Amino acid sequence: MMKQAAAWNLRLWKRRPKHFRLSPTEKISAFLLVLLSIFMLMPLVYIFNNALKPYQELFIYPPTLWVRNPSFQNFIELWAITKNSAIPMSRYIFNSVFVAVLTVILVTGVSAMCAYPISKHKFPGHKIVFGAILLTLLFAPETVAIPRYLVVSKLGIMNTYFGHLLPMVAVPVGVFLMKQFIDQLPNELLDSAKMDGAREFTIFLKIVIPICMPAVATISIIAFQDAWGNTETSSLFMQDETMKTFPFFISTLTSNMANNVARQGAATAAALIMFLPNLIIFLLFQSKVIATMAHSGIK
Repeated sequence: MMKQAAAWNLRLWKRRPKHFRLSPTEKISAFLLVLLSIFMLMPLVYIFNNALKPYQELFIYPPTLWVRNPSFQNFIELWAITKNSAIPMSRYIFNSVFVAVLTVILVTGVSAMCAYPISKHKFPGHKIVFGAILLTLLFAPETVAIPRYLVVSKLGIMNTYFGHLLPMVAVPVGVFLMKQFIDQLPNELLDSAKMDGAREFTIFLKIVIPICMPAVATISIIAFQDAWGNTETSSLFMQDETMKTFPFFISTLTSNMANNVARQGAATAAALIMFLPNLIIFLLFQSKVIATMAHSGIK
């Protein structure tokens, strides 16, 4: 039976349509793409292996890519650093998770509510407003650091979660992606909903947002990555140690050390912890990102 099945499969393979057969050029291209994929996976392999390397392998020369004796000692060292301190590491992680989740919710909501009227209501000056939003993409973050500090200080939200959230809410890229996606929605769909008695807020929540979920997922990824790795708000706006985030804690791991070896193992473990949420979220929503790029005019 196995021989008959193998022979049958071979006949089917030979009879397959010509458009399923790869030409020599396509085979070479596929081979090169596989090599490129393996090369692009090397940073991931490096991060995971370094986090599991004991100290004698971290500083071995010549350096090795693969870990020989995997160990969780680096994670134990990372946890032990704050074991006897007033602020445990769990507090930093909680602050980061809390701020990142709220930032994602606020950024997606503000971007959608800003893009919808610009795209579909065409109020006087909407092109100027959209152009001003795009113009902010030209400014480096350092140029707005002082005005941002003055705003947060005048509002009296330093050493609060609002001090983490407010500087992260305005994301011009999110407004641009959402507007380009909403532009694809036919006006007739919205007009028919209005004729059925739907109010503007109902149309926005039940029609626009569900259709624009790929853009929402993409903006959520961007907002999460910015908030999860942000150290600016902790270093500028938070004097209270209990309000600082995990990225700021990582930045202080190896600073002011007597040598370059101390806490390097803990730093590799912390780098893996910082990287994993970004990787998981991107793998879950990568199809949405591709759909957003296809509908936003980005090439």
